[in-house]
Amino acid sequence: MTEEYVVLVDNQGEFQGLQEKMAAHKQGALHLAFSVLLYRNTTSGREYLLHQRALHKYHSGGLWTNTCCSHPRQHESIEQAGIRRLAEEMGITEVTSLSDIGHFCYYAELDNQLFEHELDHVLVADAGEIKVVPNADEVMDYRWWSEEEIKQTLKTQPELFTAWFCQVFAFATK
Repeated sequence: MTEEYVVLVDNQGEFQGLQEKMAAHKQGALHLAFSVLLYRNTTSGREYLLHQRALHKYHSGGLWTNTCCSHPRQHESIEQAGIRRLAEEMGITEVTSLSDIGHFCYYAELDNQLFEHELDHVLVADAGEIKVVPNADEVMDYRWWSEEEIKQTLKTQPELFTAWFCQVFAFATK
């Protein structure tokens, strides 16, 4: 397995260098990230495709989160990275365009003595008809959640979700 690197940035998103992914998460170095949230409109309202992270992930295993998330590679656009990870993580190949609706910076202490310190771009798309074939190395479960169900569960059981999800969801529902 080859080493993965993250793109280090300052608070304005300006390139500061590269760092090996696990080292960045151990040190809490600010790096570029993205969170994809696919939605669909149904007769009963808008639904969002969430996934439950595989238990053996390096952090946040078993928690629910947006459709997929990761880090762009050097010289890869945020949108290209999102489309790549939709295929790698969720087996979704029908989505060919994503809208970057904004970004936020956050810092969170995670399990396994790791930290997330990310400038996270929120990417959304209307999923339409898609086929989901999740990668078992990444995903334990997935399903469509209604907007109201997400809101209610965030209020009553926020511990079921990843540290970044509430902010991603807030951007998507503005």
